[in-house]
Amino acid sequence: MHKTSAWPLALIYVALIIFASLFPFDGWREQGISPWVFFSARIPPPYWTWFDVNMNIAGYAPLGFLLALAGLRSGWPRAAVPLAALAGALLSLSMEYLQIFLPRRVPSNMDFALNATGALLGALAAALLERFGAIARWSRFRERWFVPHARGALVLLALWPWALLFPAALPFGLGQMWERLEAALIDALQDTPFLQWLPVREAPLELLSPGAELMAVALGLLIPCLLGYCVMRHAGRRMAFALATAAVGVGVTALSSLLSYGPTHAWEWLTLPARMGVLVALGAALAMAAVPRRGCAALLLLALMLHLNLLNQAPTSAYFAQTLQAWEQGRFIRFYGLGQWLGWLWPYGALVYVVLRVSRRDGDS
Repeated sequence: MHKTSAWPLALIYVALIIFASLFPFDGWREQGISPWVFFSARIPPPYWTWFDVNMNIAGYAPLGFLLALAGLRSGWPRAAVPLAALAGALLSLSMEYLQIFLPRRVPSNMDFALNATGALLGALAAALLERFGAIARWSRFRERWFVPHARGALVLLALWPWALLFPAALPFGLGQMWERLEAALIDALQDTPFLQWLPVREAPLELLSPGAELMAVALGLLIPCLLGYCVMRHAGRRMAFALATAAVGVGVTALSSLLSYGPTHAWEWLTLPARMGVLVALGAALAMAAVPRRGCAALLLLALMLHLNLLNQAPTSAYFAQTLQAWEQGRFIRFYGLGQWLGWLWPYGALVYVVLRVSRRDGDS
């Protein structure tokens, strides 16, 4: 048996599928039809596209892959693939069943079949990679590059590019949620005495200056670099990791802009403050490559606090809020706001992780 990040990643992915399948979570009611009526519906349904087919398969393939990988790394060589495929099929069946009670969602036996197929294909891919030694090579790579107790950081680092996919008001600006949370609380507490309990803002939020925008971009890119440093020792490997992190961050941000606003706008986010912020982040990350892991954790805690404070002291523009709803395919790719929740919550997950990391006594050097 081996300790593996596949288990927590699989559990997180299950939670994301549940969110995507049952969003928007309102209007639950008995609609007077058999809960299993979708089983007898015609295949294919009257309205479908190849995009829907591919997305239903692709949506469950990572789940099957992660569950099978977790089973293989936990010492279940024969049961890993069938259990992963069965778990994916049961999860899909449960989601389709519950959609019967959501008027805004349409259960489909075709979706169920495609989801189950995706889970099976993902599980088979994990088994093939294990058979050809790719998983073992990853394990050796992980042992060389990361410290033994690196699972939490690796899970967060694996989720970071997905969090960037949903467009942010500022490049790498994850966690900008307090303005929307305040507005949601005001709406929820309308016509109640508790509305007066909310603090009164003394001055309206002001847009970030170019210098503050540069700092926010730099901190947003520096944070995953420092997170990786917390579980890495070798300075040279840290530098390579920082360069790879910057490349992934820039590439995913461009992809997000392309999916949201069209190919001609893929690089419009790369303004002068954004370019300078990327360079400052890279310079700082390379300069910190020799800092001890506990020191990196302390710097990460400081960077997270400064970054979240900067972002949440600035408003999101009305134009940005409008463009988030402009491209239906982009919204579908992100599973109806799923990526937005990742973008909101990722920094706070990293904050919890680093606080726990700093509080440990593990003889860091």
